[in-house]
Amino acid sequence: MIQEFILPDIGEGIVECELVEWLVKEGDIITEDQPVADVMTDKALVQIPAMHHGKVVKLHYKQGDIARVHAPLFAVETDSDTATTEDTGNKAAAESGAVKKTSDGAEAPAKPGNAAPQPVSNTEQQRPGKALASPAVRRIAREHNVDISQVPGTGKDGRVLKADIQAYVDAGQPNQNAETARPAAKQALKEDRVEAIRGVKAVMAKQMVSSVSTIPHFTYAEELDITDLIALRKKLKPGMEAQGIKLTLMPFFMKAMALAIQEYPVLNSSVNDDCTELTYRSPVNIGMAVDTPGGLLVPNVKNVQQLSIKEIAQEITRLTEAARTGRVSPEDLKDGTISISNIGALGGTVATPIINKPEAAIVALGRTQSLPRFDAQGAVTARDIMQVSWSGDHRIIDGGTMARFCNLWKTYLEDPTEMLADLR
Repeated sequence: MIQEFILPDIGEGIVECELVEWLVKEGDIITEDQPVADVMTDKALVQIPAMHHGKVVKLHYKQGDIARVHAPLFAVETDSDTATTEDTGNKAAAESGAVKKTSDGAEAPAKPGNAAPQPVSNTEQQRPGKALASPAVRRIAREHNVDISQVPGTGKDGRVLKADIQAYVDAGQPNQNAETARPAAKQALKEDRVEAIRGVKAVMAKQMVSSVSTIPHFTYAEELDITDLIALRKKLKPGMEAQGIKLTLMPFFMKAMALAIQEYPVLNSSVNDDCTELTYRSPVNIGMAVDTPGGLLVPNVKNVQQLSIKEIAQEITRLTEAARTGRVSPEDLKDGTISISNIGALGGTVATPIINKPEAAIVALGRTQSLPRFDAQGAVTARDIMQVSWSGDHRIIDGGTMARFCNLWKTYLEDPTEMLADLR
Protein backbone atom coordinates (compact mmCIF):
# COMPACT_ATOMS: atom_id res chain seq x y z
CA MET A 1 0.00 0.00 0.00
CA ILE A 2 1.44 3.40 -1.05
CA GLN A 3 0.79 6.23 1.39
CA GLU A 4 1.55 9.90 1.04
CA PHE A 5 3.06 11.63 4.05
CA ILE A 6 1.30 14.98 4.33
CA LEU A 7 3.46 17.78 5.72
CA PRO A 8 1.52 19.00 8.78
CA ASP A 9 1.29 22.46 10.29
CA ILE A 10 4.58 23.20 12.03
CA GLY A 11 3.50 26.23 13.97
CA GLU A 12 2.43 29.88 13.96
CA GLY A 13 0.74 30.10 10.59
CA ILE A 14 3.71 28.78 8.61
CA VAL A 15 2.50 27.67 5.16
CA GLU A 16 5.79 26.66 3.54
CA CYS A 17 9.33 25.69 4.46
CA GLU A 18 12.64 24.95 2.76
CA LEU A 19 13.72 21.32 2.36
CA VAL A 20 17.20 21.55 3.88
CA GLU A 21 18.25 17.91 3.79
CA TRP A 22 16.78 14.47 3.16
CA LEU A 23 17.99 12.03 5.80
CA VAL A 24 16.79 9.07 3.70
CA LYS A 25 16.71 8.20 0.00
CA GLU A 26 14.24 6.43 -2.24
CA GLY A 27 14.32 2.69 -1.58
CA ASP A 28 15.32 3.04 2.09
CA ILE A 29 13.43 1.13 4.75
CA ILE A 30 12.29 3.52 7.46
CA THR A 31 10.84 2.97 10.90
CA GLU A 32 8.24 4.84 12.88
CA ASP A 33 9.68 8.03 14.41
CA GLN A 34 12.87 7.81 12.33
CA PRO A 35 14.02 11.28 11.18
CA VAL A 36 13.28 11.62 7.48
CA ALA A 37 13.99 15.24 6.61
CA ASP A 38 15.17 18.59 7.96
CA VAL A 39 13.08 21.58 6.92
CA MET A 40 13.75 25.23 7.65
CA THR A 41 10.90 27.56 8.58
CA ASP A 42 11.39 31.28 9.00
CA LYS A 43 12.12 30.66 12.69
CA ALA A 44 13.97 27.39 13.19
CA LEU A 45 15.12 24.08 11.77
CA VAL A 46 12.47 21.37 12.21
CA GLN A 47 13.03 17.64 11.92
CA ILE A 48 10.27 15.60 10.31
CA PRO A 49 9.88 12.00 11.59
CA ALA A 50 8.30 9.06 9.83
CA MET A 51 4.86 8.01 11.00
CA HIS A 52 5.01 4.41 9.75
CA HIS A 53 7.40 1.58 9.07
CA GLY A 54 7.86 0.99 5.36
CA LYS A 55 9.90 1.67 2.23
CA VAL A 56 10.39 5.17 0.80
CA VAL A 57 9.20 5.08 -2.80
CA LYS A 58 9.11 8.77 -3.72
CA LEU A 59 10.66 12.00 -2.44
CA HIS A 60 8.55 14.86 -3.78
CA TYR A 61 11.13 17.64 -3.32
CA LYS A 62 14.81 18.18 -3.96
CA GLN A 63 17.16 19.78 -1.46
CA GLY A 64 16.57 23.52 -1.48
CA ASP A 65 12.98 23.26 -2.77
CA ILE A 66 10.10 24.95 -0.96
CA ALA A 67 7.66 22.43 0.52
CA ARG A 68 4.04 23.36 1.14
CA VAL A 69 2.17 22.58 4.34
CA HIS A 70 -0.77 20.15 3.82
CA ALA A 71 0.87 18.83 0.64
CA PRO A 72 2.61 15.44 0.16
CA LEU A 73 6.24 15.46 1.30
CA PHE A 74 7.16 11.87 0.43
CA ALA A 75 5.50 8.54 -0.31
CA VAL A 76 6.06 5.33 1.60
CA GLU A 77 5.04 1.74 0.89
CA THR A 78 3.53 0.16 4.01
CA ASP A 79 1.87 -3.08 4.99
CA SER A 80 -1.92 -2.96 4.74
CA ASP A 81 -2.31 -3.45 8.49
CA THR A 82 0.01 -0.59 9.34
CA ALA A 83 -2.33 2.20 8.25
CA THR A 84 -5.46 2.79 6.23
CA THR A 85 -5.58 4.17 2.71
CA GLU A 86 -6.83 7.52 3.91
CA ASP A 87 -4.16 7.64 6.66
CA THR A 88 -6.58 9.29 9.04
CA GLY A 89 -3.96 9.76 11.69
CA ASN A 90 -1.65 11.59 9.32
CA LYS A 91 -4.51 13.73 8.08
CA ALA A 92 -5.62 14.54 11.61
CA ALA A 93 -2.09 15.56 12.56
CA ALA A 94 -1.87 17.83 9.53
CA GLU A 95 -5.20 19.48 10.28
CA SER A 96 -4.57 19.91 13.99
CA GLY A 97 -1.03 21.18 13.61
CA ALA A 98 0.11 18.82 16.35
CA VAL A 99 3.84 18.89 16.96
CA LYS A 100 6.25 17.25 19.32
CA LYS A 101 9.74 18.01 20.54
CA THR A 102 12.62 16.02 19.10
CA SER A 103 15.64 14.99 21.10
CA ASP A 104 17.43 18.08 19.82
CA GLY A 105 14.72 20.34 21.25
CA ALA A 106 13.20 21.22 17.88
CA GLU A 107 9.55 20.80 17.00
CA ALA A 108 8.37 17.98 14.76
CA PRO A 109 4.94 16.65 13.77
CA ALA A 110 3.39 14.45 16.44
CA LYS A 111 2.80 10.87 15.36
CA PRO A 112 -0.85 9.81 15.05
CA GLY A 113 -2.16 7.75 17.89
CA ASN A 114 -3.53 4.99 15.64
CA ALA A 115 -0.27 4.30 13.85
CA ALA A 116 0.97 1.01 15.33
CA PRO A 117 4.74 0.58 15.08
CA GLN A 118 6.00 -2.54 13.33
CA PRO A 119 8.82 -4.66 14.74
CA VAL A 120 12.22 -3.58 13.44
CA SER A 121 15.26 -5.82 13.49
CA ASN A 122 18.74 -4.65 14.39
CA THR A 123 19.75 -5.43 10.82
CA GLU A 124 17.27 -2.89 9.52
CA GLN A 125 18.28 -0.23 12.01
CA GLN A 126 22.00 -0.64 11.37
CA ARG A 127 22.03 -1.75 7.76
CA PRO A 128 25.27 -1.11 5.85
CA GLY A 129 25.70 2.36 4.36
CA LYS A 130 23.27 4.06 6.76
CA ALA A 131 23.89 5.67 10.12
CA LEU A 132 21.56 6.85 12.84
CA ALA A 133 22.59 10.40 13.69
CA SER A 134 21.12 13.84 14.32
CA PRO A 135 21.56 16.63 11.73
CA ALA A 136 24.06 18.34 14.06
CA VAL A 137 26.23 15.22 14.14
CA ARG A 138 25.93 14.79 10.36
CA ARG A 139 27.07 18.39 9.95
CA ILE A 140 30.13 17.75 12.13
CA ALA A 141 30.93 14.67 10.04
CA ARG A 142 30.77 16.74 6.85
CA GLU A 143 33.03 19.41 8.37
CA HIS A 144 35.65 16.70 9.08
CA ASN A 145 35.13 15.07 5.66
CA VAL A 146 34.09 11.86 7.41
CA ASP A 147 31.85 9.19 5.88
CA ILE A 148 29.44 8.87 8.78
CA SER A 149 28.37 5.37 7.74
CA GLN A 150 31.89 4.18 8.61
CA VAL A 151 31.79 5.57 12.18
CA PRO A 152 30.92 3.07 14.96
CA GLY A 153 28.03 4.52 16.95
CA THR A 154 27.97 4.19 20.74
CA GLY A 155 24.50 5.63 21.25
CA LYS A 156 21.21 3.77 21.54
CA ASP A 157 20.61 1.39 18.60
CA GLY A 158 24.06 2.29 17.25
CA ARG A 159 23.31 6.02 16.95
CA VAL A 160 26.40 8.05 16.06
CA LEU A 161 27.18 10.77 18.61
CA LYS A 162 29.43 13.84 18.40
CA ALA A 163 31.99 12.05 20.58
CA ASP A 164 32.04 9.14 18.11
CA ILE A 165 32.94 11.50 15.24
CA GLN A 166 35.70 13.10 17.29
CA ALA A 167 37.08 9.72 18.36
CA TYR A 168 37.05 8.56 14.73
CA VAL A 169 38.94 11.68 13.61
CA ASP A 170 41.42 11.49 16.51
CA ALA A 171 42.15 7.87 15.63
CA GLY A 172 43.12 8.95 12.12
CA GLN A 173 40.73 6.52 10.45
CA PRO A 174 40.81 6.38 6.63
CA ASN A 175 37.99 8.25 4.95
CA GLN A 176 36.64 7.01 1.64
CA ASN A 177 35.00 10.36 0.91
CA ALA A 178 37.94 12.59 1.81
CA GLU A 179 38.85 13.48 -1.76
CA THR A 180 35.30 13.97 -2.99
CA ALA A 181 34.13 15.78 0.16
CA ARG A 182 37.00 18.26 0.27
CA PRO A 183 35.65 21.69 -0.66
CA ALA A 184 36.88 23.06 -3.94
CA ALA A 185 39.24 26.01 -3.96
CA LYS A 186 37.49 29.36 -4.18
CA GLN A 187 37.36 30.76 -7.68
CA ALA A 188 36.13 34.02 -9.11
CA LEU A 189 32.62 33.85 -10.51
CA LYS A 190 32.56 33.59 -14.28
CA GLU A 191 28.97 34.77 -14.43
CA ASP A 192 26.33 36.22 -12.15
CA ARG A 193 24.73 33.82 -9.69
CA VAL A 194 21.22 34.32 -8.35
CA GLU A 195 19.96 32.61 -5.23
CA ALA A 196 16.70 33.00 -3.35
CA ILE A 197 16.67 34.72 0.03
CA ARG A 198 14.92 32.21 2.27
CA GLY A 199 14.50 31.02 5.82
CA VAL A 200 16.29 32.95 8.54
CA LYS A 201 17.87 35.38 6.07
CA ALA A 202 14.46 36.32 4.67
CA VAL A 203 13.07 36.94 8.15
CA MET A 204 16.09 39.04 9.09
CA ALA A 205 15.67 41.14 5.95
CA LYS A 206 11.99 41.85 6.67
CA GLN A 207 12.68 42.58 10.34
CA MET A 208 15.51 45.01 9.62
CA VAL A 209 13.52 46.87 6.93
CA SER A 210 10.60 47.22 9.33
CA SER A 211 12.86 48.43 12.15
CA VAL A 212 14.71 51.02 10.08
CA SER A 213 11.58 52.34 8.35
CA THR A 214 9.48 52.73 11.53
CA ILE A 215 11.98 53.44 14.34
CA PRO A 216 13.98 56.71 14.44
CA HIS A 217 17.38 55.44 15.59
CA PHE A 218 20.06 57.40 17.41
CA THR A 219 23.45 56.04 18.44
CA TYR A 220 25.40 56.68 21.63
CA ALA A 221 29.00 55.41 21.98
CA GLU A 222 31.02 54.93 25.15
CA GLU A 223 34.29 53.41 26.34
CA LEU A 224 34.43 50.76 29.06
CA ASP A 225 37.48 49.87 31.12
CA ILE A 226 36.82 46.19 31.82
CA THR A 227 40.23 45.33 33.31
CA ASP A 228 38.76 44.41 36.71
CA LEU A 229 35.88 42.51 35.13
CA ILE A 230 38.29 40.38 33.10
CA ALA A 231 40.23 39.64 36.30
CA LEU A 232 37.02 38.58 38.06
CA ARG A 233 36.07 36.28 35.19
CA LYS A 234 39.54 34.75 35.24
CA LYS A 235 39.15 34.02 38.95
CA LEU A 236 35.68 32.46 38.58
CA LYS A 237 36.34 30.54 35.36
CA PRO A 238 38.07 27.42 36.78
CA GLY A 239 35.29 26.78 39.29
CA MET A 240 32.66 27.19 36.58
CA GLU A 241 34.52 24.89 34.19
CA ALA A 242 34.68 22.24 36.93
CA GLN A 243 30.86 22.31 36.85
CA GLY A 244 30.81 22.06 33.07
CA ILE A 245 29.88 25.74 32.59
CA LYS A 246 31.56 27.99 30.04
CA LEU A 247 31.99 31.44 31.54
CA THR A 248 32.39 34.36 29.13
CA LEU A 249 31.98 38.07 29.78
CA MET A 250 28.44 38.03 28.36
CA PRO A 251 26.68 36.94 31.60
CA PHE A 252 28.18 39.98 33.37
CA PHE A 253 27.07 42.34 30.61
CA MET A 254 23.56 40.90 30.80
CA LYS A 255 23.30 41.01 34.58
CA ALA A 256 24.60 44.58 34.72
CA MET A 257 22.05 45.54 32.08
CA ALA A 258 19.18 44.02 34.06
CA LEU A 259 20.29 45.95 37.17
CA ALA A 260 20.55 49.24 35.27
CA ILE A 261 17.09 48.69 33.76
CA GLN A 262 15.62 48.74 37.25
CA GLU A 263 16.58 52.41 37.39
CA TYR A 264 15.77 53.17 33.75
CA PRO A 265 12.87 50.88 32.73
CA VAL A 266 12.20 52.75 29.48
CA LEU A 267 15.17 50.88 27.98
CA ASN A 268 13.16 47.68 28.51
CA SER A 269 9.93 49.00 27.00
CA SER A 270 8.11 48.75 23.69
CA VAL A 271 5.89 51.19 21.85
CA ASN A 272 2.89 50.41 19.64
CA ASP A 273 2.93 51.14 15.92
CA ASP A 274 1.19 54.52 16.08
CA CYS A 275 3.21 55.55 19.15
CA THR A 276 0.21 56.11 21.39
CA GLU A 277 1.05 53.53 24.05
CA LEU A 278 4.25 52.60 25.84
CA THR A 279 4.53 49.21 27.55
CA TYR A 280 7.11 48.78 30.28
CA ARG A 281 8.06 45.11 30.14
CA SER A 282 8.21 43.24 33.44
CA PRO A 283 10.71 40.49 32.44
CA VAL A 284 14.16 41.45 31.24
CA ASN A 285 14.61 39.05 28.30
CA ILE A 286 17.98 39.90 26.79
CA GLY A 287 18.53 38.83 23.20
CA MET A 288 21.98 37.99 21.88
CA ALA A 289 22.79 38.05 18.19
CA VAL A 290 24.28 34.72 17.08
CA ASP A 291 26.04 34.40 13.72
CA THR A 292 24.94 31.06 12.21
CA PRO A 293 25.48 29.40 8.80
CA GLY A 294 21.83 30.08 8.01
CA GLY A 295 21.87 33.75 8.99
CA LEU A 296 21.55 35.93 12.08
CA LEU A 297 19.44 34.59 14.96
CA VAL A 298 18.63 36.45 18.17
CA PRO A 299 17.56 34.02 20.91
CA ASN A 300 17.03 35.60 24.31
CA VAL A 301 17.79 34.71 27.91
CA LYS A 302 14.51 34.95 29.78
CA ASN A 303 14.11 36.78 33.13
CA VAL A 304 17.73 37.83 33.51
CA GLN A 305 16.70 39.94 36.52
CA GLN A 306 15.99 36.71 38.42
CA LEU A 307 19.07 34.71 37.35
CA SER A 308 22.55 34.39 38.81
CA ILE A 309 25.70 34.82 36.73
CA LYS A 310 26.02 31.03 36.72
CA GLU A 311 22.46 30.51 35.50
CA ILE A 312 22.86 33.15 32.79
CA ALA A 313 26.07 31.46 31.60
CA GLN A 314 24.27 28.12 31.34
CA GLU A 315 21.47 29.66 29.28
CA ILE A 316 23.90 31.46 26.98
CA THR A 317 25.73 28.19 26.27
CA ARG A 318 22.48 26.35 25.59
CA LEU A 319 21.10 29.03 23.28
CA THR A 320 24.36 29.51 21.38
CA GLU A 321 24.75 25.79 20.69
CA ALA A 322 21.09 25.50 19.69
CA ALA A 323 21.32 28.46 17.31
CA ARG A 324 24.52 27.28 15.62
CA THR A 325 23.15 23.78 15.05
CA GLY A 326 19.82 25.14 13.79
CA ARG A 327 17.91 23.74 16.77
CA VAL A 328 16.87 26.90 18.60
CA SER A 329 13.21 26.66 19.53
CA PRO A 330 10.63 29.29 18.55
CA GLU A 331 10.06 29.99 22.26
CA ASP A 332 13.71 31.01 22.65
CA LEU A 333 13.31 33.52 19.83
CA LYS A 334 10.13 35.12 21.20
CA ASP A 335 9.51 38.00 23.59
CA GLY A 336 12.93 39.64 23.70
CA THR A 337 12.94 43.05 25.41
CA ILE A 338 16.46 44.38 24.70
CA SER A 339 19.43 43.01 22.74
CA ILE A 340 23.23 42.69 22.68
CA SER A 341 25.34 42.21 19.55
CA ASN A 342 28.88 41.03 20.29
CA ILE A 343 30.39 42.20 17.02
CA GLY A 344 33.78 42.47 18.71
CA ALA A 345 34.05 38.69 18.71
CA LEU A 346 34.66 38.95 14.95
CA GLY A 347 36.46 42.30 14.94
CA GLY A 348 35.71 45.99 14.90
CA THR A 349 35.26 48.54 17.66
CA VAL A 350 32.28 50.74 16.79
CA ALA A 351 29.00 49.84 15.07
CA THR A 352 25.53 51.27 14.51
CA PRO A 353 23.29 48.34 15.49
CA ILE A 354 19.71 48.11 14.25
CA ILE A 355 17.04 47.79 16.93
CA ASN A 356 15.21 44.48 16.97
CA LYS A 357 11.61 45.68 16.73
CA PRO A 358 9.50 45.97 18.93
CA GLU A 359 12.38 46.48 21.37
CA ALA A 360 13.56 49.99 22.19
CA ALA A 361 17.33 49.58 22.40
CA ILE A 362 20.32 47.45 21.40
CA VAL A 363 24.04 47.62 22.19
CA ALA A 364 26.98 46.47 20.07
CA LEU A 365 30.10 45.35 21.95
CA GLY A 366 33.40 46.10 20.23
CA ARG A 367 36.55 44.05 20.60
CA THR A 368 38.64 44.41 23.76
CA GLN A 369 41.99 46.16 23.29
CA SER A 370 44.91 46.68 25.63
CA LEU A 371 45.44 50.45 25.49
CA PRO A 372 47.45 53.02 27.46
CA ARG A 373 45.47 55.06 29.98
CA PHE A 374 46.35 57.45 32.80
CA ASP A 375 45.77 56.18 36.34
CA ALA A 376 44.82 58.30 39.37
CA GLN A 377 48.45 59.27 39.93
CA GLY A 378 48.96 60.33 36.32
CA ALA A 379 51.05 57.32 35.36
CA VAL A 380 50.39 55.54 32.07
CA THR A 381 49.21 51.95 32.48
CA ALA A 382 47.85 49.28 30.14
CA ARG A 383 44.09 48.79 30.52
CA ASP A 384 41.57 46.49 28.81
CA ILE A 385 39.28 48.83 26.88
CA MET A 386 36.06 48.03 25.03
CA GLN A 387 34.07 50.41 22.86
CA VAL A 388 30.28 50.00 23.02
CA SER A 389 27.64 51.50 20.74
CA TRP A 390 24.01 51.89 21.79
CA SER A 391 21.08 52.48 19.42
CA GLY A 392 17.86 53.76 20.94
CA ASP A 393 14.32 54.45 19.77
CA HIS A 394 14.32 58.25 19.75
CA ARG A 395 10.53 58.41 20.03
CA ILE A 396 10.69 57.27 23.64
CA ILE A 397 14.38 57.47 24.70
CA ASP A 398 16.19 60.81 24.74
CA GLY A 399 19.94 61.27 24.73
CA GLY A 400 20.15 62.19 28.40
CA THR A 401 18.31 59.06 29.51
CA MET A 402 20.53 56.87 27.34
CA ALA A 403 23.68 58.51 28.73
CA ARG A 404 22.59 58.10 32.35
CA PHE A 405 21.54 54.49 31.79
CA CYS A 406 24.85 53.70 30.06
CA ASN A 407 26.81 55.37 32.87
CA LEU A 408 25.12 53.14 35.47
CA TRP A 409 25.68 50.03 33.34
CA LYS A 410 29.30 51.10 32.91
CA THR A 411 29.74 51.50 36.67
CA TYR A 412 28.63 47.93 37.29
CA LEU A 413 31.01 46.57 34.64
CA GLU A 414 34.06 48.66 35.52
CA ASP A 415 33.69 47.92 39.24
CA PRO A 416 31.95 44.54 39.64
CA THR A 417 31.71 45.04 43.42
CA GLU A 418 29.07 47.69 42.70
CA MET A 419 27.09 45.03 40.86
CA LEU A 420 27.34 42.64 43.80
CA ALA A 421 26.10 45.34 46.15
CA ASP A 422 22.89 45.81 44.13
CA LEU A 423 22.12 42.14 43.53
CA ARG A 424 18.82 41.06 45.06
